[in-house]
Amino acid sequence: RQIAAFQPASLILAEITELFLYEIEREMAELAPRLPIAYVIQDVRNRAGVERLFRDHRPEVVFHAAAYKHVPLMEQNPWQAIENNIGGTRNVASAAGAFGAERFVLVSTDKAVNPTNVMGATKRICEMVCTDLQADYTDTRYIAVRFGNVLGSTGSVIPLFQKQIEAGGPVTVTHPDVRRYFMSIPEAVQLVMQAAAMGDGGEVFVLEMGEPVRIVDLAREMIALSGFIPEREIKIKFTGLRPGEKLYEELLTDAESTVATSHPGVRIARLSRNTDVFRENLEVLLKTGGGTSRSDLLEQLRSIVPEYGPAIEANRKRLRLIQ
Repeated sequence: RQIAAFQPASLILAEITELFLYEIEREMAELAPRLPIAYVIQDVRNRAGVERLFRDHRPEVVFHAAAYKHVPLMEQNPWQAIENNIGGTRNVASAAGAFGAERFVLVSTDKAVNPTNVMGATKRICEMVCTDLQADYTDTRYIAVRFGNVLGSTGSVIPLFQKQIEAGGPVTVTHPDVRRYFMSIPEAVQLVMQAAAMGDGGEVFVLEMGEPVRIVDLAREMIALSGFIPEREIKIKFTGLRPGEKLYEELLTDAESTVATSHPGVRIARLSRNTDVFRENLEVLLKTGGGTSRSDLLEQLRSIVPEYGPAIEANRKRLRLIQ
């Protein structure tokens, strides 16, 4: 929607789910009826299909947001996360370079920082893929943008809380100390586009998210705004942390720092360089296939992202800090 406001020569929307693509097609027909838009059903895991898309449409700027993002589900389905998130990113990013795109922008996540789950580890590797490809395709600027939860997006906590309140409760929160960074959809899009415009290539941008919010406080606020008294009229139920879930998210690792940019809401992360065996380990991981045991897949992820570790250890450290 925001890109359409800049009146590009054309827009290509690629999506694997036909319903989502149909819904955005209907919306864009009213919002930007004169803008030439191609609606493409495409699975990013299909390398030949991705290359055909780039060959046919020759996009100049690519925003790559396709990923499996549900943390507990990806803990149960690690190969699907690896194949879609990492393999899909490599397919799209490589095609962007091969077919002369000027910019490739990866939408990353704070869960890529000191990852405690499969989803976060795969997104960290996606960032590393972009850094790696920058050396191969110097005419394409590869940029990653790292930020937290987007209010109102698909699968976010706001719609879930609304449904639970409408049903009379309880509102479910995993843990009383869980904290998350939040921003609105328009704000997230604006900052992603700003970072895309500023990037010279090879950077990971970190968006200023303000202070993290306690999820239980958000639940209480939503209950009150709905006209109910929290804990009395609408109960809050603590369900326990789910597999791979952190008590809190980080925007940088202990080894990373940031550099200011001309925009107060956007900073550049100083990242450690990819190891010499990055490509070799990546090839081994992607050629493994879904038949490999879960433990072997996790070990291969750890060979690429050494800081990837169990959530239970990170949460114990955090609880000691809180106490």
